[in-house]
Amino acid sequence: MHETGGPGWRITMDTSGPMLIALYIRDAAGLNSAGHPALCHVEPKIRASDHAHLIAEVGGISALKTEWEAWWEQLLKAYPDMSPALGPPGFSAFSNSPALKRVLQAHFGAALTWARERRGEYMALEASRDPSGAALLLSDMVEDRLLYAGRGARDFTLTIIELPLVEPRAWYLEPDKMIMSRELLSQPELFRSYVQPVVDLLV
Repeated sequence: MHETGGPGWRITMDTSGPMLIALYIRDAAGLNSAGHPALCHVEPKIRASDHAHLIAEVGGISALKTEWEAWWEQLLKAYPDMSPALGPPGFSAFSNSPALKRVLQAHFGAALTWARERRGEYMALEASRDPSGAALLLSDMVEDRLLYAGRGARDFTLTIIELPLVEPRAWYLEPDKMIMSRELLSQPELFRSYVQPVVDLLV
């Protein structure tokens, strides 16, 4: 986790194990454009497989998409808490999502391994970054806005969730979260183009 702040404001950057698992499940099930925001594919790419037979008796692909989207919304709202609890092999928290539960049971081992690998990569990426780089960039954005506004900062927090997404971009989730490709920080101008407007709104 990376954290920076000043009087009354704080910005944190981290990744999320449960979201990594959810994205693996999404891509493995071929649920393109599912969820809000509709994020691009993860990297490395996950091969989608046909789940028609597995979930035919419990509503099919449309039920799976609806159930996955409800799960994703819960994960976003609860972050950084891990809710709902995954709890294999029974996945009791998913008793009202039978299609998703079946897909989770089928893929959980592979999803967990994939998520752990991505989390390891993220920790290595964080360690390799200049410790002052993100802090300076984020502080500069806040200072730029304060200079323009001619006043002190309003109290605010901003949580940036970094995920291994193919497209180097970010998505703003009102009121105080962003999802961002973990590679975006390596492109400071592009990073600023996504984050500065959000900082301007919050400051």
